[in-house]
Amino acid sequence: MTRTEKAAFVLKTLNKLYPHPAIPLDHTDAYTLLVAVVLSAQCTDKKVNEVTPVLFAKARTPKAMAAMDVDAIREIIKPCGLSPAKSKALHGLSRIIMEKHGGRVPGSFEELEALPGVGHKTASVVMSQAFGVPAFPVDTHIHRLAWRWGLSTGKSVEQTEKDLKRLFPKHTWNTLHLQIIYFGREHCPAKKHDPRVCPICKVVGRKELFREK
Repeated sequence: MTRTEKAAFVLKTLNKLYPHPAIPLDHTDAYTLLVAVVLSAQCTDKKVNEVTPVLFAKARTPKAMAAMDVDAIREIIKPCGLSPAKSKALHGLSRIIMEKHGGRVPGSFEELEALPGVGHKTASVVMSQAFGVPAFPVDTHIHRLAWRWGLSTGKSVEQTEKDLKRLFPKHTWNTLHLQIIYFGREHCPAKKHDPRVCPICKVVGRKELFREK
């Protein structure tokens, strides 16, 4: 199968399995989504969703977060890991949003990526899910699966993003990245994965996957 044929099969399969995938991070607006995505670095969505209600009870807006003490933020978000860096990032980005963007989360990649603690992946999630701009955030699940399915070389997340954007229509990106994440968790995990029973790997998986078994 060519990469194009593989991509078509992947898209068809994922649309059947996850026709309407929900955003796994609980949020109510662009700001709470941004905060949740920053917290999700090296942390599970489940844990983030346990922590954010406590945090948002005290600071649901950039103004309230910027007014909080960094140490107070850190104490709340400790369960998410990397709390010293994340607390400084949340405080700093909230202050910048108030000072430079009138209290609103900026709606461009450049402005988002200029905020503390916000890289390209985080900006891509916010742009796609909060503002509806086509983007393809590549996390560890997507990076792993794109390689397993022969859709990318797996050399870097940047290359994976470029490869996937070339293979899939732009209007599918915002839903597709969520579908791949759900599929990776439920059918194609990093460990104890049997490609022979995986709905996608058994059809388009790299030969290397089967030699490992």
